[in-house]
Amino acid sequence: MHVITDIEAMRHYRQGQEGKKIGFVPTMGALHAGHLSLIEQARTECEAVIISIFVNPLQFGPNEDFEKYPRELKRDIALAEGAGADVVFAPTQTEMYPRPLVTQVVVAEITERLCGASRPGHFTGVTTVVSKLFHIVQPTHAYFGLKDAQQVAVIERMVEDLHFPLEIVPCPTVREEDGLALSSRNRYLSKQEREQAPILYQALTRAEANLLQGKYKSSAHLEEDVRTHITSQPLAQIEYVEALTYPDLTPLTDLHSPLILLLAVRFGDTRLIDNILLNKGEQ
Repeated sequence: MHVITDIEAMRHYRQGQEGKKIGFVPTMGALHAGHLSLIEQARTECEAVIISIFVNPLQFGPNEDFEKYPRELKRDIALAEGAGADVVFAPTQTEMYPRPLVTQVVVAEITERLCGASRPGHFTGVTTVVSKLFHIVQPTHAYFGLKDAQQVAVIERMVEDLHFPLEIVPCPTVREEDGLALSSRNRYLSKQEREQAPILYQALTRAEANLLQGKYKSSAHLEEDVRTHITSQPLAQIEYVEALTYPDLTPLTDLHSPLILLLAVRFGDTRLIDNILLNKGEQ
């Protein structure tokens, strides 16, 4: 496996793969089984697999965890190789941002609610760095986990609007045995917080069952029921619970069409997100 740290070397490697299906998995490192599942899927579908590891400062707010975000490059390289990656592209911050940026990639509307409302500038940081990575790596396919469904929707819209010549491949959320979605931030949870965190997925699956049984009169009714269930755990502090269309993330007109139920909840200083796609069979 190759470990590449500079852009020119990455481009040189890519030139040698001309004509191949190139799978790309962009990450910020601290790899877990969710990331590895993306690499493994890319491995089954592509002739070469490239993973990037770059903790992107643009997508962190001033009071967020950029400085303490885990950086474990040697461990991540070993995990990526074991999952089937051919290349780890691990540029430094200076390599990616040699001068202060005066150019950014902004996706409007679908970034203005949910995580975008509480984290101003976050998605501009995401779309800017991902567009840079797409230009450097030039993949034919890029793999993203649906745990962050809003991010997937934003990236898909950017690719569509700007005519990037690649396919975005959304992949299912990988979970612990108790349903908690895998996240690099789960390690920040205290023992008691970790014990209560599975309430998120329990609330989502409960809502799915209730929706199938016709128990909800409106999206507001659905959202309020989910909120009530989550707050049965005293450490859970809800940031948002919203049911929306997907992938446009617009308000619902009814509960019968395909929709996504998304939530963000804090346990102490740790912010967790999760979601579930509902009415999928009615598309």
